Amino acid sequence: MTVRLLLVRHGTTTAVRAAAFPLDEPLDARGEAELRALAPELPRDPDVRRSPSARCGASAALLGHPDARVEAALGEVGFGRWAGRTLAEVHGEDAEAAVAWMTDPAFAPPGGGESLEALVARVGGWLDALAADEPGRPVVALTHGGVVRAAVVHALGAPADAAWRIDVAPGSLTELHAHDGRWRLTRLNWTPDRATLRAARGASGGGAAT
Repeated sequence: MTVRLLLVRHGTTTAVRAAAFPLDEPLDARGEAELRALAPELPRDPDVRRSPSARCGASAALLGHPDARVEAALGEVGFGRWAGRTLAEVHGEDAEAAVAWMTDPAFAPPGGGESLEALVARVGGWLDALAADEPGRPVVALTHGGVVRAAVVHALGAPADAAWRIDVAPGSLTELHAHDGRWRLTRLNWTPDRATLRAARGASGGGAAT
């Protein structure tokens, strides 16, 4: 049996706009529109799962699945004491650590952060379990950019640091299929066109897209 998995990154937040390590900010108006615009692309009657974060809960609700199953493995990477700060702020305080975050997949942010290698192992374990479980319906997972990158890296058998070379936009869709336990990438970082996004913002009273 083929397992179909659609990974959806939550919509835009203030932290996304500021290029900051997130706390758990709510979706902004554009983020809500991004999810509404994505909804028609999803399969009917999916098995919907989500990260424990509030922004992924809001994303699931906007897609019509407020009761999506919460799965810890889909949670945001741990940023430790960096949560809520921008990379520029971190770099100004400790340039060596900021560079290590972008170059060393074994580096973990101080204060209980999670390394890229640990993230890839966590997400890879979840993917392998999903492939073995063979759910009968398409699975939609509402999650975070780092988790999507880690999933793609695991599916391709690439090194962990290849994650930094993968773009995952807010409100984007990435699709993986598994057959006989082996994952393959079928779609990466797909987003609705600007006209669709403008229509979704207009319907929610958010005005023109920016």
